[in-house]
Amino acid sequence: MFIEKIEKDVLLKPLQTVIGIVERKQPLPILSNVLIEKTGANLRFVATDLEIQITTQINNTNQTGADAAITVGAKKLQEILRVLPEGSKVTLDILDSRLQVKVGKSKFSLQTLPAQDFPKVLEQLDQVEKVQVEQGQLKKLFGMVQYAMAQQDIRYYLNGVLLVIDGAYLKLIATDGHRLAFTSAKLDKEYSKREIILPRKTVSELVKLLVDSEEKITFDIAEKQVKMTFSDIVLTSKVIDGKFPDYERVVPNYTNHLTLDRLVILQALQRAAILSNEKFRGVRFVLTEKNLRIISSNSEQEEALEDMETDYHGPALDIGFNVNYLLDGLSNASAQTITFSFGDPNSSILITVPGNDEFKYVVMPMRI
Repeated sequence: MFIEKIEKDVLLKPLQTVIGIVERKQPLPILSNVLIEKTGANLRFVATDLEIQITTQINNTNQTGADAAITVGAKKLQEILRVLPEGSKVTLDILDSRLQVKVGKSKFSLQTLPAQDFPKVLEQLDQVEKVQVEQGQLKKLFGMVQYAMAQQDIRYYLNGVLLVIDGAYLKLIATDGHRLAFTSAKLDKEYSKREIILPRKTVSELVKLLVDSEEKITFDIAEKQVKMTFSDIVLTSKVIDGKFPDYERVVPNYTNHLTLDRLVILQALQRAAILSNEKFRGVRFVLTEKNLRIISSNSEQEEALEDMETDYHGPALDIGFNVNYLLDGLSNASAQTITFSFGDPNSSILITVPGNDEFKYVVMPMRI
């Protein structure tokens, strides 16, 4: 007997933890599988796509019998467990290269592959810098920048988030070449300077797995790899080898400022977005003394117009932007008021939070 009469939720929780990186269609069939290892009363679950590996363990499961290991289709096992009645007790048995899943009078026979063939990611953690951050704080910081990551850009170094340890500060930066998001936070001690680019998939999985608590996550940062340990989870990932753009040069220093209630401008842009061009998603900001006009139109000659009284005292400006980019930044700024800073009609816009240097969001203009 591999695993005997264990609560379905006890099996399902670790499976759901590791399954996010598993794809059904893989060049190697075993990469669609999860590795389940039984050592004494402990169960370990491992999934990998050769770039990222997630491991989690449940201890003291009251299991007896010989140690064993098997790999089985992760998605199929998850789906079977998920639809079982609440409180079901599950027995797993290995029989003739099949995993028998038994629950009451139901039985499912799943194909397996040998555990020794499972390609675990080898640790390459030379000259490690160990850094600790609160999980809730890190989850919030990633939320403030991850939307600006590129998707499958040929400039592969843009397909992720730059993580910088700079003395007593943690900085996260993401850009797709059209906008750039920056955030930072003070750490509880000083560390040696390190910079790594976390891949997009790693960032997405990490954000899903982090919890809103003061519990710490430990980063083991090396040149080619990073290992993150938190909440009985170990996530090991390759880092992107490339030179990230000089983000400090991208952030402008403007003298024309406009401070607004974040929700008011967010809702105005959401309304304007309804009638924006479906392909280009453009909106115009027309700034005059103490007034902001937001204009959008589409190919069907429909138009949205929003006028807002403001505290603006700078030169008149007429600038176009991708409304989705603006909405991303405003939705994730999580502040009551925000400041727009402008240059000229051909310059980017800078979005910041008044009195807070820890969030900066730059959006390039577009012609409409």
